[in-house]
Amino acid sequence: MLIVAGSPSVHLAEKTAAQLKVPYISTQFKKFPDGEKYVRVNGDVKGQDVVLIQSTALKPDEYLIEYFLLADALKDLGAKRIRAVFPYFAYARQDERFTLGEAISFQTVVKLIEAVGTSEIYTIDSHRHRIPDLAKVFRIRSHELTAMHALANYIKERFTLSDPIVIGPDSESEPWVRTVASELGTSYDVMEKKRLGPDKVEIKPLSLNVKGHDIVITDDIISTGGTVIEATKILLGAGARRILVACAHPILAENALEKISAAGVEDVVGTDSVQSPVSRVSVAPIIAEALRK
Repeated sequence: MLIVAGSPSVHLAEKTAAQLKVPYISTQFKKFPDGEKYVRVNGDVKGQDVVLIQSTALKPDEYLIEYFLLADALKDLGAKRIRAVFPYFAYARQDERFTLGEAISFQTVVKLIEAVGTSEIYTIDSHRHRIPDLAKVFRIRSHELTAMHALANYIKERFTLSDPIVIGPDSESEPWVRTVASELGTSYDVMEKKRLGPDKVEIKPLSLNVKGHDIVITDDIISTGGTVIEATKILLGAGARRILVACAHPILAENALEKISAAGVEDVVGTDSVQSPVSRVSVAPIIAEALRK
């Protein structure tokens, strides 16, 4: 097995290779003056089982093109098998046509990933809520991994919680909330969210009594932080003692971290599926264990 990485996932790929004790093959990237991407694999992959790790956060269009170029090059260079690892999988949210004429971008990206010769795919807590199983979309073998156990263990080890309750900011977060609550050995609940725009939401108060409790808000992704901020306001208003936030994918666009802190959140913990100031939990062991199996 060999590990190869796209430009946003070099550090994660190096960690994964170290976990597996397998070679890491470096890659070279540059842009031509017109914006086109140049990629080069700096090693022999002929006859090898190649794991290509590529996050697609923050620059999804660029990083997907980068993946397609790398995967096609690996296949052309004689790789026996290409296993894709997308720590953050872009375009998963548009998994159906909500308005006439819309592109179902999830399906389009899946078709392109398969077309460049990908043999197998691994994702981590992908942002898809209406498709319970990736196998219903991919024709190749697919695996959905989760960082929630690792996040919960980090919180257990680093924080002393008083009567904790795990809260999800919306019904879609329930699977992640349930997992973290189980690891922490505590109760959980989810709020009801209504989206009013791309970065504006309305959240209804909980019926659960949170007064005097420490709260762990849990979700798969924090983009602009709007949902977390609204949930925090409600929880503090209901008497919550302090609030922590855990997420798999800390996108943290538009100064989200500063806004979340200003709203009263004590700390935010994320993973290195996306490199950020709060990426304290590595998904490398999760990826390595899945590849071993």
